[in-house]
Amino acid sequence: MHALLSLCAVAAGALFVGQAEAQSVKIVGIGASTCQFFLREINGKPEVEKNFFAWAQGYMSGLLLRAPPGKDEDLDLEPTNYPLLKQAEFLRNFCTRNPDADFPDGVNDLYRTLRAPPS
Repeated sequence: MHALLSLCAVAAGALFVGQAEAQSVKIVGIGASTCQFFLREINGKPEVEKNFFAWAQGYMSGLLLRAPPGKDEDLDLEPTNYPLLKQAEFLRNFCTRNPDADFPDGVNDLYRTLRAPPS
C-alpha cells in the first residue's frame, strides 16, 4: 500500500511539473503590443522608438538569462556587425512587413538573427 501511495505521489508530482512547464508567461510593458501599434506610436517620435527598443533589449536579456546552461552564453546583444541602430531598423522593417504580427515576434526574430553566425 505504501508503494502504491508513493507511486501515486510521484505521478501527481510529474503531472504538476508538466503542467507548470506548459504554462505561458505574461509579457508586459510597452513592447507587449502589436506591430500596428508600434508603427503608429513611433511615427515621427524617435524618443518613443527608443522606449520600444529599450524594452526589446530587456526582453532579449531576459531570454539570455532564461537560456539553459551552455546555450547562448557568449551571445552579444550588441555585436559590432549588428549595431543598435541596425537592430532598431530590423524591428521597424519586421513590423512594416508583418503589421498583423506582435512586436515581441519581431524581437524574437532579431534574437535569432543575432544568434546566427555573421555572414
